[in-house]
Amino acid sequence: MTLAVFTTLDDHKAAREIARTAVDRGLAACVQINEVTSIYSWKGKVEEGKEWRLLFKTSDSAYEGLTHLILGEHPYDEPALWAYRIEGGSKSYLNWIDLETEPDGSDPGPA
Repeated sequence: MTLAVFTTLDDHKAAREIARTAVDRGLAACVQINEVTSIYSWKGKVEEGKEWRLLFKTSDSAYEGLTHLILGEHPYDEPALWAYRIEGGSKSYLNWIDLETEPDGSDPGPA
């Protein structure tokens, strides 16, 4: 099954490094990085700041390794990390994600 996994970081360079590492290791077929403004409650105060949201396109088989990478490299005390199962979409695109994140995946494809 294909998954969409999300996290946020406050440093663009760190976001790019985690994204590249995930793709290099075959833990994600593609990672999109978007700038967002986050407003959140932290330790009794309302905070606001610029962050970078990462959308990892991955598979069930790579999920455990991807979460290990994200949580191990993330600088936050409490990293945001959540995943959604992709229930539909272009079969060929979803198959490409699964292929790229399988241990023997090697076929280049669209981003």
